[in-house]
Amino acid sequence: MSDDKIMELFKKDKREKAFKALYKLHPRIEKLVLSKGGTKADASDVFQEALIILYRNLQKSDFKLTASFYTYLYSVSRFVWKDTQKQFSKQELHDLESEQVSILDAVLEEQKYRFAEQAFRELGERCQQLLQWFYIKKMTFKAIADSMQFKSEKVAKNQKYKCLQKAKDIYRTQAKTVKS
Repeated sequence: MSDDKIMELFKKDKREKAFKALYKLHPRIEKLVLSKGGTKADASDVFQEALIILYRNLQKSDFKLTASFYTYLYSVSRFVWKDTQKQFSKQELHDLESEQVSILDAVLEEQKYRFAEQAFRELGERCQQLLQWFYIKKMTFKAIADSMQFKSEKVAKNQKYKCLQKAKDIYRTQAKTVKS
C-alpha cells in the first residue's frame, strides 16, 4: 500500500487498516535492531515505540511527514534503539539535523510519558482514584472529601499533595535509574 493511501487511512480515522499496512515494515526494522545486537523481542518493542511516536506526531496539527513512512519509522527506530542502549556520543548529538532533532525529541518525550504512566501505576489505588477525580473528572476537593470519606476539603487537598509528591518521587527515581 502506498504512503499516500496509508496517510489517507489515518485522516479518515481508519487507524487499524493504516497500522496493518505499516506492520509490513516490521521485518525491515527488525533487521536494523538485529544488526545492532538486539533480539527479535527488542525489535518488536522498538517498532511498537516507533509506531506510537508516529501516531502521536500525526495527531499534531503542525506535523508534516516529509519522508516515506519507512524512512520515518527507520529513523525513529534507530533513535529509540540508541536511546535504550544509551549509545549517543556528544558529537553525534551535535551533528543531528533539524528533522533528526525533532525525532529524538519525540523519542525522549515518549520516554517521559512511560515514566509518568509507570509512576501512576505504582501509586496505591486510593491515590490513583483521588488524582483521577481531581485532574480528569475535575471534581472539587469538597466532592472528593465526601466521596473518599475524608473529614474535610483540607484533608482531601493535603492527600492530593502527598499522592502527587509520591508520584513525582517515583518518576524521579525511574529517570535517575535510566540515566545511570
